[in-house]
Amino acid sequence: MEALLDIVDLEKRYAGTTALAGVSLQIQPGEIFALLGPNGAGKTTLIGAVCGLVKKTHGRITLFGMDLDKDPIRPRYDVGLVPQEINFDPFFTVEESLQIQLGYFGKKRDDARVAEVLQALNLQTKAKSPTRTLSGGMKRRLLIAKALVHRPKLLFLDEPTAGVDVELRKDLWSYVRRLRQEGMTVVLTTHYLEEAEELADRVGVINEGRLLVVEDKASLMKRLGERRLDVRFTQAVPSLPEALLQAGVTSTDAGLGATYIERPGGMATGAVLQSLYAAGLPVADVETRRSRLEEVMLRILHAERTAA
Repeated sequence: MEALLDIVDLEKRYAGTTALAGVSLQIQPGEIFALLGPNGAGKTTLIGAVCGLVKKTHGRITLFGMDLDKDPIRPRYDVGLVPQEINFDPFFTVEESLQIQLGYFGKKRDDARVAEVLQALNLQTKAKSPTRTLSGGMKRRLLIAKALVHRPKLLFLDEPTAGVDVELRKDLWSYVRRLRQEGMTVVLTTHYLEEAEELADRVGVINEGRLLVVEDKASLMKRLGERRLDVRFTQAVPSLPEALLQAGVTSTDAGLGATYIERPGGMATGAVLQSLYAAGLPVADVETRRSRLEEVMLRILHAERTAA
């Protein structure tokens, strides 16, 4: 399948600073791709280069099969961007802002489409309200509506839920899933790692302008994630069976507990628990927890710093 977006050896240099250092990345049609990294890693610069907001220093960007150096305008009509910052005129109404946005993308006035997007983002009651009167959460909804009103094929969400409440965040997650089901491709940047864990098909980790990892989310979690087993005993256990100690089980709280971290290639957590019961140990409580995407990303960043 041909990539919807193909970035090859992309560089962006400012005076004394390299924002992007030879980034190559392919985005496939219909996927949700999460681009993760710390502040200043290069996420917004990469998006800006694709959307025409940042002039690249070197590299090639092919969008919908068209080289942006040869045709920088036409492919971008099918791109929507939800930026980090509020960027609409405060003196227009919500409805007027969307009609104006259609014009920016060469579309005619379309009352039905505007009404559809307002309904989808629960903004219909604010249609006639000046945008300056909206709450922070409603302004975020309007930014998304503006990015969608011209029916883009590729949507960039750059920190779309920054500063919004949990309920709105969940609503937006549901809407992003719906967009993907309708065939839209989504690239997401976020500091809420549970957001990426919930939504993404694939994950990329970028730091200091370099793309460190691009991998299917499930594969990445399996490869670098861990599963932790914590066991509490009804009474102190002086020593654990030698086989469990060799497997990596450690005694905690003066023998009142035991901990095991399952890593790829190691003994399965279930087998460890079965061995504890088979040894007749007085197990009172068991808790297991899998690594979250945040922990995996931090592990990647730490490994990069250690290798540097």
